[in-house]
Amino acid sequence: MASYHSMVCKSPGFFGHNVTGGDSRIAWTNHTATLYQSFFSKHGTANMSSFQLNSYPTRRLRHKNHAQEKGVRVLSADSITTNSSIELLNAWDDEYNGVLVEPRSLPSAANAFASALKASLSSWKSKGKKGIWLKLLEEQADLVPIAIQEGFIYHHAEPGYVMLTYWIPDEPCLLPSGPSHQIGIAGFVINDKKQILVVKEKCSCLCAGIWKLPTGYINKSEELFSGAVREVKEETGIDTRFLELVAFRHVHKVAFEKSDLLFVCMLKPLSFDIKIDENEIQEAKWISADELLKQEFYEDDEMSKRVIEICIETYEKNYSGFFAHQVTSKFDGKLSYLYYKHVNIK
Repeated sequence: MASYHSMVCKSPGFFGHNVTGGDSRIAWTNHTATLYQSFFSKHGTANMSSFQLNSYPTRRLRHKNHAQEKGVRVLSADSITTNSSIELLNAWDDEYNGVLVEPRSLPSAANAFASALKASLSSWKSKGKKGIWLKLLEEQADLVPIAIQEGFIYHHAEPGYVMLTYWIPDEPCLLPSGPSHQIGIAGFVINDKKQILVVKEKCSCLCAGIWKLPTGYINKSEELFSGAVREVKEETGIDTRFLELVAFRHVHKVAFEKSDLLFVCMLKPLSFDIKIDENEIQEAKWISADELLKQEFYEDDEMSKRVIEICIETYEKNYSGFFAHQVTSKFDGKLSYLYYKHVNIK
């Protein structure tokens, strides 16, 4: 995947990726709502994913029938009435006394939407609701100015939609913030001759012409180590196997004022013939550690230099990083990876 030199210049190997979660879609048919996936646990799309360090809390949005069984009230034109004849917007209660508006049932006409939104806000306020989440799809973009005029603010945007929020109480807003972090990986690959796989990227930024580790973004729902293996393969054509997570760093206010995490992975080469991706890589080669570190850039950048030194110490068995252990999380009931050093756990 292309690096983001076009957006921001970063140190060699220290590129990031937005971490958001997955999109949600709600189909509304004959008053039955089927929730395809939890909106608040995952937001986003493939390229710029916000780790956002998963800044969204998990909010389970309930099917209408299930909500009634649990005593959770569903807001809809059928269940809520006002003094006017205006139909209210279809929406779901979340578990935090907030409301998630169902986007596919919104009025298409601007005047109808404006009237329904105003009436719905009045109803939600009277019922003590707090945070309102309004997702507008790409084809509903003409409704955005109307929502803004009513007091909604931008929360985040992804290909295909924009999310707006409205905080009702006269108190500090408790809604979670939008994407706050980017996540990237760097692959440290060293062969039996103690030569390190490095690249020069096609860019006109601070590290133009610098030999550096292959780096890139983590894709949506991609493990850290598999992202490192993929990026090395894409940029250099070298096949690798993940060994351990050596180090990571955390910096702030980089691309689009986001914080940035970069995870450095030790990889074992399984092939050695380089074939670069000419769209983003200028050159790639195997290089000695001395040749890599004697570049002026590394003399000026203590963090980049320290990363290389730690990786070399790991290769020489003088240091050990974190290994990926597959475990099941109650969060989603699926196998995932926990990174830690080998310990005897009973």
